[in-house]
Amino acid sequence: MLGNLGTNLKDALKKLAGKTVIDRVAVEELVKDLQRALLQADVNVKQVMQLSQTIKKRSLEEEPPKGVTAREHVLKIVYEELVHLVGGKVDVQLGRQTILMAGLQGSGKTTTTAKIARYFKKKGLRVGVICADTFRPGAYTQIKTLCDRVQVNCFGNPKETDARKIVAEGLQHLKDEVIIVDTQGRHALEDELIQEIIDLNEMTHATHRWLVLDAALGQQAREQARRFHEAVQIDGVIITKMDGTAKGGGALSAVSETGAGIVFVGAGETVEDLEWFDPDSFISRLLGMGDLKALAEKVQESIQEEDIDVNAMLSGKFTLRDMYKQLEAVNKMGPLKQVLSMLPLGGMEVPDGAIDVTSTKMERYRIIMDSMTNIEMDDPTVLNGSRVQRIAMGAGATLEEVRELIKYYKMMKRTFKNLKGGEKGMQRLMKKFGRFS
Repeated sequence: MLGNLGTNLKDALKKLAGKTVIDRVAVEELVKDLQRALLQADVNVKQVMQLSQTIKKRSLEEEPPKGVTAREHVLKIVYEELVHLVGGKVDVQLGRQTILMAGLQGSGKTTTTAKIARYFKKKGLRVGVICADTFRPGAYTQIKTLCDRVQVNCFGNPKETDARKIVAEGLQHLKDEVIIVDTQGRHALEDELIQEIIDLNEMTHATHRWLVLDAALGQQAREQARRFHEAVQIDGVIITKMDGTAKGGGALSAVSETGAGIVFVGAGETVEDLEWFDPDSFISRLLGMGDLKALAEKVQESIQEEDIDVNAMLSGKFTLRDMYKQLEAVNKMGPLKQVLSMLPLGGMEVPDGAIDVTSTKMERYRIIMDSMTNIEMDDPTVLNGSRVQRIAMGAGATLEEVRELIKYYKMMKRTFKNLKGGEKGMQRLMKKFGRFS
């Protein structure tokens, strides 16, 4: 998510790292690069200028703490000010609560409702969803299908046109700990629709009122958040489609100004593509420091300990058999690009081919490896022309597909070996930042 912004920020910090002296000229050059990166991500000009001035002032006036170099101190300042830019952290309580979902039509509200239901279900809570969207054709069918997929209860009545009646019946019907009410998407904030969501808020005695905003709104997100907030006192925002727009930085910074913090961000279409928004972790990942805490949580949620050998993954010594297990394990965790963003890469580039592997291609790779012998899986160096031809015939694959798999294996071996080296340096710096105890 926000790939261009992350790349530009890391490039700016790389230039700083290459300086022999951290003086006024170096700081001013860094500030200009940061300004360019943030403006390209649609962050408000006024916010960018304020942040730039603060970074410049602190970098030139503050003395680095004992044991921290001037370069590390400037990096720490950039990190802290970017965290401040995107706003405070919103804690998500795990207990009995009712959540009222609001948002413009087309913002991804219904899919997000299912994602949040899955989030609470994974935390061990009983979850129920009420479909109060009486306007959009197929709304109940969509949310019911998604709820069935994540195994949570769903209540609705596609024949009823009064959302208030549906919600009243749903509250009586569902006895779950977490109730999520998916309301009608608004094209604009018409008086009638505003009154409906006000009524639903009062009926449900909602614990939270969360607003779903499309990242493509950019700086316009500020106005939408403000108008919804005036109606029902929005206390949390979820930004969707962060993977498909260059305006995500504008949406993040705009919402932070409203005082309603960002609760989750969505960066994909599947029910797994939702992350609790921790400003520290978010900025850490943008700067290439990774987020080992989030990675550990994702591993714990998605896979069993025996599914994957982390030491083998990072040692660069793993075999095709190891890669087979890892492909299956990583596939459970989500897109490899997202997983790798949680590792502290220390500014190191990961080959595009290592991250742009679709689930379909992963499945083809597994089929091909199923046609290999134990010797070939444990010692890929024995794979010669005749073996490749036999494997291709057995898997119903082309010779090119088998060679592509072998090439991918070699690239992954090199990539993870490099990650092992880059990890230590960034962990040392992150300890100085207070990210690790």
